[in-house]
Amino acid sequence: MSPTAPPIPSRFVPDDRPTFDLQSHSLYSDGALTPAEVVARAAAAGVELLALSDHDTVDGVQAAITAAGAHGIHVVSAVEISAIDSAGQDLHILGYGIDHRDPGIAARLREFRADRDRRGWAMVDALRELGFQLDDEGLRRRTAHDKSLGRPHIAQAVVAHPANAVRLAAEGRTDPSSFLKGYLIDGRPAFRPRERPSVAGAIECIHDAGGSAVWAHPFFDISSSTEVLGTIDRFLALGIDGVECFYTTHTRIQTNLLVDRCAELGLLSTGSSDFHGPDHRAFSRFRGFSTFGRTPSLGPIRAAARPLAAAEVS
Repeated sequence: MSPTAPPIPSRFVPDDRPTFDLQSHSLYSDGALTPAEVVARAAAAGVELLALSDHDTVDGVQAAITAAGAHGIHVVSAVEISAIDSAGQDLHILGYGIDHRDPGIAARLREFRADRDRRGWAMVDALRELGFQLDDEGLRRRTAHDKSLGRPHIAQAVVAHPANAVRLAAEGRTDPSSFLKGYLIDGRPAFRPRERPSVAGAIECIHDAGGSAVWAHPFFDISSSTEVLGTIDRFLALGIDGVECFYTTHTRIQTNLLVDRCAELGLLSTGSSDFHGPDHRAFSRFRGFSTFGRTPSLGPIRAAARPLAAAEVS
């Protein structure tokens, strides 16, 4: 375990929260822990079915699957692909049950990360134009080791630089999450868009690797119910297989709306706490979401989990 990781809490007593958690992140993208540490924390929290879904990479999946055997839980191979919707939004498509050892998906994800890195350095340049100082040595190390360069890494580089301390304190943006929201999301001064892949391209990539494509956290990115439902209809025409209906920020009304639409359209309905690490401001607790009494439809996602229980392989 890394020396900076807090101790793992003891396993929770059984409760009525979901025992699946199908989105989490490690050091291979914008998480704080190694894949093995993510699995250990998930198991300690009572998770039985887990997905490690790092952004635009599957490099940590095998380590998570290996660790799962020691902790008695199931891990499904997964990835979260950042994609450009035709409406202009930067939306995320989760891929489950993919063949993470397939050289084809590895090559395509490298292409996607290259565009992600281009966008990242464009945002770094924009921040410097706005007067912020960054020590980009850590950012360059990530790209040198073929790890994705995301907005959380850039935000951390800004808040960690002492030259920015007074300005950040005056703006009330002294932590990475608040800085990211103030400068690095769509409509903010240092945001720069990605150019690829399209949502259709992300879905195709996932299907070509044998997986199921699921639209991640709809209401985290789009506030309008009408727009969310219309987007699901558009994505259905592109081959989407499901929607992340259960999510840590989704309300009961939003969840019911999504589950009902998925049932009407025959789509999978999944969920997650989007774990990024024990100290993350918003996504720090496994099983930190509710199904509000609705039943998920996991279908082939559950069937693809590894390691398989003995009864499943007999």
